[in-house]
Amino acid sequence: MASQSQGIQQLLQAEKRAAEKVAEARKRKNRRLKQAKEEAQAEIEQYRLQRENEFKTKEKAALGSHGNSATEVDKETVDKIKMIERNYQQNRETVLASLLTLICDIKPEIHTNYRISG
Repeated sequence: MASQSQGIQQLLQAEKRAAEKVAEARKRKNRRLKQAKEEAQAEIEQYRLQRENEFKTKEKAALGSHGNSATEVDKETVDKIKMIERNYQQNRETVLASLLTLICDIKPEIHTNYRISG
């Protein structure tokens, strides 16, 4: 009986060691899953930052060309205003003289639609 009792004790100890090994394996598995999840999150964050930087670069390029167009339009507008002012200064006296001549030189005459009744 003693040998049978010893055999049972050995089986119980083996079962206990197996349970401990299974528990340790589960802990390692959970640690590894947690580590893999953290690594995946880090990779996702790195990829997101990379894509965000690419987007910002493209956005700057697009807005930069738009900004150049705006400055060109502003420059053209300023040039046209200067040209109009130059033309105004050159032709001001001539136009004023013509207006004064038309206003001051009155020639009275009968309107073409006026009919003398009689």
